[in-house]
Amino acid sequence: MDSKLLSYILKRTLLTIVTIWLIITITFFVMNMIPGGPFLSEKAITQEVQDVLNAKYGLDKPLVVQYANYLKNLLHFDFGPSIKLRGREVIEVIMEGFQVSGKIGLMAAGIALVLGVSFGSIAAINRNKLIDNTIMVSTTAFVAMPSFVIGSFLLLLFCVYWQVLPSVGSEPGGLVLPVIALALYPTAYITRLTRSSMLDVLQQDYIRTANAKGVSYVLMIYKHALKNALIPVITYAGPMIAYILTGSLVVEKIFSVPGLGRQFINSITNRDYPLIMGTTIFLATLVVLMTLVSDLMYKVVDPRIDFS
Repeated sequence: MDSKLLSYILKRTLLTIVTIWLIITITFFVMNMIPGGPFLSEKAITQEVQDVLNAKYGLDKPLVVQYANYLKNLLHFDFGPSIKLRGREVIEVIMEGFQVSGKIGLMAAGIALVLGVSFGSIAAINRNKLIDNTIMVSTTAFVAMPSFVIGSFLLLLFCVYWQVLPSVGSEPGGLVLPVIALALYPTAYITRLTRSSMLDVLQQDYIRTANAKGVSYVLMIYKHALKNALIPVITYAGPMIAYILTGSLVVEKIFSVPGLGRQFINSITNRDYPLIMGTTIFLATLVVLMTLVSDLMYKVVDPRIDFS
């Protein structure tokens, strides 16, 4: 392995660890600064019972001690027990929700990348023609449209009027609409990124030289132009994949998908501090790691990139 690349990986890994630690620290202390507590919503709870519950979950200890214990447990991937979901560990709840959100997210990310790059390339090759204008108008609409509007429209169209798909994500075939709703925005955004980058690449001297030498147009586009035009897409793809893998709060709520996003909303509503902390750390870690992967992918797409 190239020494410069290895040095870059080590530096980024160290930066990733520091970033995750900062996220854990900020989240922990912000959560503890919020007035009230996780047991205030319990009906007819006495002070004695509240003291027992605080002792059971370690909330009676000084804040610094709680923080140190939390960090120590995290080293063993122990996020602690859920306060509201009695008898369940936070990591179990996260993994259960991630199985659903991850499945939807992978399909949505694949669709977004394939269609976005394809439509963006087609639009760039046919600049200022009807197909380019049609693609740009459509993508502008989808980028500007909030996800709850897209989800509600799909629900109304396919479940109420046509009645061809189930409205609940847990039913057979119920993941089709959540996948479409989750994929539309990144597809539109990647289309616009690819088109803009491709137009810039097509103006480069080496493309003109290849065209003057009689290189096949298809080969010139897909081997030379597209490869170099993918760098902005890779930059966006890392955080995008992390975001949709962990589920969309709005989409999962609309289609009643039992995913991680829905669990996160419920944990906030119920003031389930361990679950809020665990979900936040899981999401942040995934975003940071996917950003690192996307940075390393630059070298694969363009070997000329010097990480020094």
